[in-house]
Amino acid sequence: MKIVAKGNSYEELIKKSRFIGLIMPCQNEQEALLWLRQLHQQHPNASHIVYAYRIQSADGLICRFHDAGEPSGTAGKPIFQHLEGKQLINLCLAVIRYFGGVKLGAGGLTRAYSNTAKYVIEAADLVDYIELTEINLELAYSQLQGLEYQLKKLEGSIVSQQFADQIKVRIQLPKHNLQQLQAYLN
Repeated sequence: MKIVAKGNSYEELIKKSRFIGLIMPCQNEQEALLWLRQLHQQHPNASHIVYAYRIQSADGLICRFHDAGEPSGTAGKPIFQHLEGKQLINLCLAVIRYFGGVKLGAGGLTRAYSNTAKYVIEAADLVDYIELTEINLELAYSQLQGLEYQLKKLEGSIVSQQFADQIKVRIQLPKHNLQQLQAYLN
């Protein structure tokens, strides 16, 4: 699976209609919906704001798409199919259409939305998705330096720490490195 590192855009004029494709990383569904609300505020005169998103949550993958008044299946689904086909997660892709006066027909609409999604994905900076996990530990002061060294080797980090008689740390690291950390701790 892959994620998008940062937002990106692509614009195309098709038979006088302006199609603006935008892609944005989102960590949860609320972020995606907030971004879509901002797009509606930024483009109040747009004919349609079509979108699709795939977001990994604790309950599984959340997948949604919306045609925004275009004929059913001609807009949101073609965008979603690109996200699914490229196994992209934790992102939202929107295509904003300003109608130019020439009707494209169902096939033309599907191609226009699909190609805009394809091009904005191709222009985006995609990186591999690494599932992270967090754990809490209590350790002696003498163990902290060794833990920091191990975390550096395992691509982990200390998220928070509290100093008292013992040090309480919350660490984050890639899930696939958790067994190695546990082996070190034992």
